[in-house]
Formats: sequence, C-alpha cells, structure tokens
Amino acid sequence: MAKRLTRRLERASNAAANRRAAADNVTRSPCPSIETSITAVSTAADKAAAAKAAWYDQRRTYRQLRQQKCADFWSDRIEADQSDPRKLRRSVDVLLGRGRSPAISAIDVESFNRFFVEKVANVQSSTSGAPPPVFRCVRSGVTLLAFSPLATDDVISAVRRLPDKFSAADPIPTAVFKQIIDVIAPFVVTLFNRSLGSGHFPGGFKEAFITPVVKKAGLDVTDVSSYRPISNLSVLSKLLERLVVRQLMDYLESSDLLPPLQSGFRRSRSTETAVLRVLSDILQAVDHGDVAVLVLLDLSAAFDTVDHEILLQRMHVSYGFGDTVHKWFQSYLLGRTQYVRRGLSKSSMVRLMCGVPQGSVLGPLLFIMYTAELIALIEDSGFSSHLYADDTQIYGSCQPAAVDEFSSKISECVDVVSSWMRSNRLQLNADKTEVLWCATSRRQHQLPTATLSIDGVPVVPVPSVRNLGVFIDADLVMRTHVRRTVSRCFAALRQLRQIRRSVPTTTFKTLVVALVLSRLDYGNGVLVGLPAYLVRRLQSVQNAAARLICNLRRFDHITDALANLHWLRVPERVVFKVAVLTFKVLHGSAPEYLGPVVRFADLPGRQALRSADTNRLVVPPFKLSTIGRRAFPVAGPQIWNDLPDDITSLHSLPAFRRKLKTYLFTRSFPNLDI
Repeated sequence: MAKRLTRRLERASNAAANRRAAADNVTRSPCPSIETSITAVSTAADKAAAAKAAWYDQRRTYRQLRQQKCADFWSDRIEADQSDPRKLRRSVDVLLGRGRSPAISAIDVESFNRFFVEKVANVQSSTSGAPPPVFRCVRSGVTLLAFSPLATDDVISAVRRLPDKFSAADPIPTAVFKQIIDVIAPFVVTLFNRSLGSGHFPGGFKEAFITPVVKKAGLDVTDVSSYRPISNLSVLSKLLERLVVRQLMDYLESSDLLPPLQSGFRRSRSTETAVLRVLSDILQAVDHGDVAVLVLLDLSAAFDTVDHEILLQRMHVSYGFGDTVHKWFQSYLLGRTQYVRRGLSKSSMVRLMCGVPQGSVLGPLLFIMYTAELIALIEDSGFSSHLYADDTQIYGSCQPAAVDEFSSKISECVDVVSSWMRSNRLQLNADKTEVLWCATSRRQHQLPTATLSIDGVPVVPVPSVRNLGVFIDADLVMRTHVRRTVSRCFAALRQLRQIRRSVPTTTFKTLVVALVLSRLDYGNGVLVGLPAYLVRRLQSVQNAAARLICNLRRFDHITDALANLHWLRVPERVVFKVAVLTFKVLHGSAPEYLGPVVRFADLPGRQALRSADTNRLVVPPFKLSTIGRRAFPVAGPQIWNDLPDDITSLHSLPAFRRKLKTYLFTRSFPNLDI
C-alpha cells in the first residue's frame, strides 16, 4: 500500500516537473508559428482600426459638406426672395412639400382653356344688353400725345431691378439677361424706342401661356372652377411695360387724374393704409354713437372682362391720351393670344377679345383707370368708399333708429354700382358680397339681422369679414384677426422647426422674420389699444419664434433672447408702426387720406402759447377709449406726443426710424445696458 502511494507521488512530481520544463522551453524559444499568428492578428487589427478611422473621417466630411450645401442653398434662396415675403413663403412651402397644389393631371389643358374662355364669355353675355357707359371729360389742356424717348441707362437700371424669376416664354434666364445687358442694351433701347415712337407693340410680346393655380387652400382640386389663370409673359415684354408705367404714372399723378381713394399698385399706398383708413372712419363713427356698415363687393373675372373698346375710349376722353400714345395702347390691347400650358402639354391657341392680362405690369394700372369713376358714383349716393385694385369697399354710418332706412339706401347704392359695372361690361358677384354691421359690444343687440338685397340677391350680414387680409369683427375688438394671426404664425413655426438643424442661425433668423414676424406685423397699425389678453396672445408668437432661433426650452426665460435678437415686443411694434405712419403724414410721404394731422403751431391763436414752439400735435376728441381712441387720427397724435422732442424733430425717415427703435427698445428692456 505504501509502495503504491510512493510511486503515484513520484509520477505526479515528474509530470509537474515536465510541465514546468516545457513551459520554460516555450518561454525561452517561442514557436515560430505562434509568433507569426500573433503578428498577423496585430496587423489585421491595426488595419481595421485604420479603416474604421478613415470611414469616420469620410462620414464626418460628408456630413459637413451636406450641412454646408444646405446652408448655402438656404442662404442663396433667402437672399433672392427676402425682399418679397410672400414669394419666400411660397418657396419654403414648396421645399417642405406643402406648397400650393398644382393642377392635377385628371384635368386636361383643353378643359382649363375651355373653362377660362367660357367664364369670360358668360360675363360678356350677361352684360350685353346694358346701356352704353358714360365718360367724364378730362380737363382742358391735359393731354399725353407721345412717349419720351428711352435712354440706355434707363433700360440698364430697369433690368438691374428685375426679379430673377423667369418663365418658359423667355429665350434666356433673367439672371443671364442681367449679366449681358451692358452689351445688348443699345439694341433693346432701339427696339423699345421704335415701338413707342411708331405706336406699335411688338406682336411677339402679345402671346402668353396660362398656368392654372388653385385660388386658395381647401378648394376641391378636381373642380376646374377652383383655379385661376396666371399669364406668363416674356421678360422683354414686362420690361417694356415697366418703362411705360413709369412715364404713365408721372403723367397721371402730375395731372391729378388718379382717384385719391384707390390704393392699388401706387407708391406709398398699400393694403395696410387702405384698411387703416376704412377702419378709422368706422371707429370714429361708432365712437359718436352711430351704427356703421361695411360692404365688400366682389367682381367676377374682373381683369379678364375689361372691354377694350370702352377702355380705349376712356383713355382718350377721360385721360387725354392721343396720337401715338393712344395708338400704342390700342396695339397693346388688340390681337393678344393665350394658351394653357402644363409641362409639355399645350392647349389650342385662343385670341383674346377683352381683358387685360393678369401677370402683366400694365394690367393693374389699366384696370384702375377703367374703374376710377366708381368712387365719385358711391360718394354721390351718400356713402364713403375705398378701392384696392378690384376690391371695392363701401361704408357709412347712421343713428341706430334710422337703420331700416339706411339699409334701403345701401341697397340702392349697390344697385347703382352694379348698373355702372354692367354698362362697363363688368359683373358684380352678389353671392360673394359681404355685409358687416358694426357697433360697440353693448349695442350689438341693435344691429340689424335682416337680409339686404344686393343686386337682387338676398345677403345675410356676417359677424366678421376679411378685408384685404385684416379680419374685422362686428364689435371691432379684432378677436378674429388675433386668433387667425396667431394660428397662421404657429403653423409657420411648425414648418420651420423641420429645417432648424439644416439652416445656419443667421439664415434661420431671416426666415423667421420673413415668414413669422411679417405676418405678426401685418396690419398691426389697427391694433392700437387692444385688450391685454389679445396682446399677450400675439406676444406668445414672438416668444416662441425667439425660443426656436435660440434653441431654448418652452419655459426658459425669454427677455434675454428678445434683447439679443434686438426685437421690439408686440406693443412697441404697434407703436413703431403708427409713429412711422404719423411721421410720413407730417412730411408728405404718406397717402393724403391718412391726414389731416395738424401741428399746434398751425392753429390760429396758438402762436402765443408754449405748445406752438413744440412738435406736439392736436388730439381730436373721442368718447370711448376702447373705440374712438384706436382710430388713427387719434392714436397717431397721441403716440407722437409721447415721443421725446429729439425724435419728433428729425426730418429724415431713416434717422427717425433708427432713433425711434432705440427709444422703444430701451423702453421694452429698461434693465439692460444698451
């Protein structure tokens, strides 16, 4: 037993010694195959690490290149469109896949062409039995017989101001045309001067192709009546029209031939000034205890149904166009053709027998001249009016006890307007005409609810209307306008959030200003004196925009962000708009219908007072701070009188704007060092 145990211990000891010896041998003299394997594995790992690092570098380079390309793309697009917020908004909508719906392929081009032609023909047939129009005569000695010759510099400067957009009607892109204009300008000037001197508009400029565009979002895109025709003309045609419009406006304004209450397509006038005038008149009437009414007329295919013969006769009789000028406009209007185009599909060519082309430069001005007599016609009926292109506003006021009689007078006035339109081959669309009665909140029960007869069609009064982009409520509190503005601004912010990471901060700020703050500021001159809760809703939009730009969370403090962006708060933005308009009125650069704003020194008997040596203005009396105080003739002088003398004494508009913004900025953020 002991011997067997001893042998087992010896064998175990020998085995352990052998293992130790083998291990020592391996350590002293490693196996060549194992050493080679270890080296190979180490080399493969190094190569894999190097490949991985190279892949990361390439991916990082790709991402940086993509971000740079995105940034360059947005910067270029914004730089090209930033002067036109509406165009920039459309571009962003298209890039985000939310643009205006194109014409669906289910409707062929011939169907569009047939619908547009038949619509105009129906209007023409409905007015065929109307009596001939009556023309007012121009003053003796007022006439325009010939155009002034164009100079090369005139053409070059006009080309430089052209937008970069172009259509398929252009032989070369507009951007290329701008680059070579210095070389071809003498030839263009010769062509244009021969046209103006001979009274002949080039036939090649009279052809237009029509693009069907959905009138507004929400309409049935499968219905051909949901589309409006947009004419696409060559850039040379529009260039010649721009140069003619410049001479035409100089003649019409110097001869005082344009109606003062027509704000469409005229210098220093806009939809905002038009709404401000109309709403101010209504506010002052309601402040005096009256009930006011606003009627918004709608025309069917207004531009497309202008009668050429009537327009040419009105140009001669009412505006003094003769000889070469009248001959040139006759050539411009007659012999025009159009066809509908979508992609490579084209409809048959149609010869136009009436209308001024939508999309042209001269068209809007010709339409203004065509309908200028409407204002005097409405005033003769005892009502006030304001026109913006084909948008006609009729308004007036009366005592609450005289509402029934006043309603009859409104119907008679609209009937007179409708009769004039039929004589001039235009058609009033009574189905789309809106009537709004206005009074204070306490007098809403006195407003009539009965239908009005508008051109034989019963029209029910509505609680609010959309007038040139501004919503007006029956109680004049502007709740609907604030609600719709806030809704649209937040919708734009949700769209912009999708591209926040792809756009540099500076470029993104420009986008927000153009697409959000421009909506917030539109028409804000009528928001003076609104209740605080409505102002807070508007301010919430600006706060959200600042948070999106500065990458702040929802409940982060916003004051520093607004100050760093150098944005005025909403109340100060309203004050800024009204103060600038007041400055323009005082210095003669605003529409005359926004006045009068009278200086104290201009009043008789005030020369001996201390106020006669200041820039303070007279504030007209008012009864209700929630109504009368908001009218521009009251709000403008009040805001002006609250400004320091070193601001109101300035005579340069840029200097006034800079100093006014600095003053309002310090008032918005009094605790900041500026």
